[in-house]
Amino acid sequence: MPSGNIITRIYGGFRGVDFRGDEINLARSPDSLNVWKDYKETDSIRTRPEMELLQSFDDTIYGIFFYNVGDINMIIVHSGTKLYKIENGIKERIYIDINPAKSDAFIYNNIWYFKDGKIYLQYDGETIKEVEGYIPTTNVGKTASGTGSVYEDVNMLSDYRINTFIGDGVSTEFNLDAQDIEPDGSSLGVEVAIENIDYNVETDGIMVDFNLGKIEFRNPPPAPLTDGQSNITIKFKKSVSGYRNRINKCTILQVFDNRVFFSGNPDYPNVIWHCSLNDPTYCSDLDCYNEGLDTAKVKGMVAGNNALWVFKEPSQANTTVFYHTPTIDADYGKVYPSQHSSVSTGCVGKAINFNDDIIFFSDRGMEGISGDITAEQVVAHRSSLVDRKLIAEADYKDMILEEWEGYLIVFIGKKAYLADSRAVFTNENHIEYEWFYWDFDKTITCAKVNKGVLYLGTADGVYTLTDNESDVESYWVTPKDKFKYPQYMKTTNKKGCVIEALGDVSVFAKTNKTDFELIGIYENITDAFVCRIKRKKFKDIQLKFYSKKRFSIETATLECFIGGYLKR
Repeated sequence: MPSGNIITRIYGGFRGVDFRGDEINLARSPDSLNVWKDYKETDSIRTRPEMELLQSFDDTIYGIFFYNVGDINMIIVHSGTKLYKIENGIKERIYIDINPAKSDAFIYNNIWYFKDGKIYLQYDGETIKEVEGYIPTTNVGKTASGTGSVYEDVNMLSDYRINTFIGDGVSTEFNLDAQDIEPDGSSLGVEVAIENIDYNVETDGIMVDFNLGKIEFRNPPPAPLTDGQSNITIKFKKSVSGYRNRINKCTILQVFDNRVFFSGNPDYPNVIWHCSLNDPTYCSDLDCYNEGLDTAKVKGMVAGNNALWVFKEPSQANTTVFYHTPTIDADYGKVYPSQHSSVSTGCVGKAINFNDDIIFFSDRGMEGISGDITAEQVVAHRSSLVDRKLIAEADYKDMILEEWEGYLIVFIGKKAYLADSRAVFTNENHIEYEWFYWDFDKTITCAKVNKGVLYLGTADGVYTLTDNESDVESYWVTPKDKFKYPQYMKTTNKKGCVIEALGDVSVFAKTNKTDFELIGIYENITDAFVCRIKRKKFKDIQLKFYSKKRFSIETATLECFIGGYLKR
C-alpha cells in the first residue's frame, strides 16, 4: 500500500507550454506568460526582454529594413505612406506615396529594392526611384525585308525595346518588331544609331510611322563593315498596358537560384513571375507560371530542399502546394516548371523556411513538409501544444513570422508564439516543436532581425527587444500533479518547497479544492529559497511562479505524503 509513502517531485528542465489541458507533462505549463529560454545565458526559464523605443513615428510601421553603403549603416523604415532612413540616429524622409500595407525588400549588387504591392523601388543610398527596367534587344540582325532573329523577351518593367538591323546600302525602309509604338519625347520620337555615321535628323532626314512601326531613311544606310553584322540600332517605346503592374502589385518575394520570384498580385492570384538571372530589373513577359488550374491565391513562397515551394490557400481542387526546380530547356534555357506536390492541405497564414524546415500555417496550425522533391511529400503537424489558442486568434491569418535566437516567432496582434528549434519531441511518427507564449502591450505590425537584434514595428514607432531591466509581468504554472496516485489523498511535507530562482518571485498554490492562493512573496532571490506550502488532503496540486518585475527559475522541489483513498 502506498499510504504513508513520500513522493518527491522536482519540477525542472522546463520545455514550454502545453495548452491542451492541465494534466500534461510535468516539464510543460498549461498556463505560462512572457517567459522563455535564453540559451545564450541559461537553460532556466526567465522573463522575456521588454520593448525599447528606438525611433518614434506618427504612422504605423509596415516594414523595417537594413542597408549598408560603404561605411554607412542605415535603417530604412516604411511608415504609413512614406519611407524614411535612420542614419546615426537621425530620421530623414526619402520617399512618399507608397502603399500603407506590409512591405518587403531585398538587396542585390548593393542596390536596395522595395515592394509594397503598389510600387517597385530601387535605392543606392543617395537616389531612390522606381526601378528602371533593363531595355531588352528583342530582335537582332533584321533586314529591311523583315527577317531577323528573336533575341530577348519583352521586359514588363520597361516601356522600351531595341531592334538591330543590317543595312544594305539600298534599302531605306526598316520595320520594327512592333506596331503602334509611341514617341519617346525626343525630336524624332525614337533613337537611331548607325555604325560609324553621325546621323543628323534635320539634314539627313528620318521619318517614323508610329502606327506601322516603320523607320524610313532619306538616304539608305550603308552595309556593315563586317558582313552579316548589325550596324543599325533603333531604340523605341512600346508600352503594354498592365505589364508593369503585374510586378508592382505583387506582395510576396522570394530569392531563389539567383533570381527574384514575385507573387501575391490580386489580379493574378495564382501566378508567379521571376526576374532574369542576376537582374532584378528584367522580368520577361514569358517568365510566369500558373500554380494549378484554379485561381486560389498564392499565400507564400519558400526556398528550401533544392526547390522553390509555393503555398496556396485551400481550394476545392485540392491542389495547394507546388514546387519548382531549375530545368534546362533547349529553346528557353533555364526554366522552372510548376509541379504539384502530394500535399493537399492549404495555407491560410504564412510560410517560411525555419532552420531548414519548410513550414506553413493551415487552418489547423503549423504544418511542416516531410520529404523532398525526390520523394513523396507528407504534411507533419508542428504546433499541437499551442493550437488551442493559436488558431483561435482573431488575426490568425494576418500573422507575422520572424526567426530569432533559434525561435520562430509567430506574431499575431499583441500576442507572440515561439517555436523552439532546439527543443523538439516526437508525436506519434513526426517531430513537433516546444513553444512559449508572450503578450505585448502594443500590437506588432512588422518584425526584422539584424545582427542578432529583434526590431519590432508598432503603430507609433520602431522598438528593439533589448530591455532586460524594465518590469514585465510573467509567470509559469505547473501542471496538475497527482503525485503518481490519483486515487489517494496527499499532504505536503511541512519542510516546504525548495525553489532555485533569481529575482522577485511570488508563489501560489492551487489544489482541486481551492483556487490559486498566495503562499509568499520573495524578493531579490539570488539562489535557492524555501517556500512553506501547507496543504492537506488534496487530490492534485499546482504551483504558480509569478513576478510583476523579472525572474528566472531553474527547479522547484515539492514533497507529498500519500494518504488514504479519496472519498466521494
